[in-house]
Amino acid sequence: MPHLQPPRPHPHPTSRLSRASPPSPFPFFPAGTSRSGRLHPVPASGHSVSRVSKGKFAVAAVTLDDYLPMRSTEVKNRTSTDGIKSLRLITAVKTPYLPDGRFDLEAYDSLINTQINGGAEGVIVGGTTGEGHLMSWDEHIMLIGHTVNCFGANIKVIGNTGSNSTREAVHATEQGFAVGMHAALHVNPYYGKTSTEGLISHFKEVLPMGPTIIYNVPSRTSQDIPPPVIEALSCYSNMAGVKECVGHERVKCYTGKGITIWSGNDDECHDSRWKYGATGVISVASNLVPGLMHSLMFEGENEALNEKLLPLMKWLFCEPNPIGLNTALAQLGVVRPVFRLPYTPLPLEKRVEFVRIVEAIGRENFVGQKEAQVLDDDDFVLISRY
Repeated sequence: MPHLQPPRPHPHPTSRLSRASPPSPFPFFPAGTSRSGRLHPVPASGHSVSRVSKGKFAVAAVTLDDYLPMRSTEVKNRTSTDGIKSLRLITAVKTPYLPDGRFDLEAYDSLINTQINGGAEGVIVGGTTGEGHLMSWDEHIMLIGHTVNCFGANIKVIGNTGSNSTREAVHATEQGFAVGMHAALHVNPYYGKTSTEGLISHFKEVLPMGPTIIYNVPSRTSQDIPPPVIEALSCYSNMAGVKECVGHERVKCYTGKGITIWSGNDDECHDSRWKYGATGVISVASNLVPGLMHSLMFEGENEALNEKLLPLMKWLFCEPNPIGLNTALAQLGVVRPVFRLPYTPLPLEKRVEFVRIVEAIGRENFVGQKEAQVLDDDDFVLISRY
């Protein structure tokens, strides 16, 4: 009697979460685990296994290559590491929300299209700016898969699949590459900090899976990734480079040794790019002015443009990111003024200041079509359950 085949999960989630309850389009089960959580034997690659009930009919049959999550040894890279190393403008993209706190994929798709049209070459999905830390892993991997499915032919999709748990980082990265992301972004373990050897061991577990950018942001993790760690990992073929937030001297230290660096600080990226050898920037400001950030990274030294953009960059980081960006995009009318807590909008005086910054730089340089508005406190929706 033929075995019953379980339905395959749909590879591409719906493009409108507003039409239904949030989907869980991808099965997050470790290899060897059924939906019920029970362990079952896993055969050698390429074979099939059936689990038969005591009755007449088979209750499950799994074809390994079709159904189980992809193992790191099975991942087929969607792009080369060199293809990631060459990117100059990568946007850490915002995740917009509906009034009930679910993803607003219509607004998200518009943001990604704007980035492509503005000259961005890559996007970080679910990073700090995209509030990956406020997502479930189901949401997180779904958004990576959605971005790849809709835009992966036109822009590199870099999924933030890092974690302070090595086990979690490994599993999320397997899932991210399984749904097609071009590269992974990995932060060092935060809060529960580890030793230098622990840092190296942590990153070694994820590097074999595909192109990887390591993210050093001590202001958030409370631990610097020192140069000996990066140098020890630089021999890995999947090591694309580092998003470095420590400053120009650290950038120069790495670029002098042939290690690819992206500035993680918008207000330093011009000098890092043209004076200290950085390849480019992973930017927050490019959510708002992608065309100007493209010019800053591609068209040679331009102190005048850099000076013009510095007030915007400083405004964006007057409070921890992404508070400023969320407020700005809402004022420009390109996303709804919905915040997942614990983030709250900038105060009224800062919203007034943003409108003045837009006028000084030129509204035509910003995303969206509406005039920048000074929103009232009551215009914002703060969500704690979603």
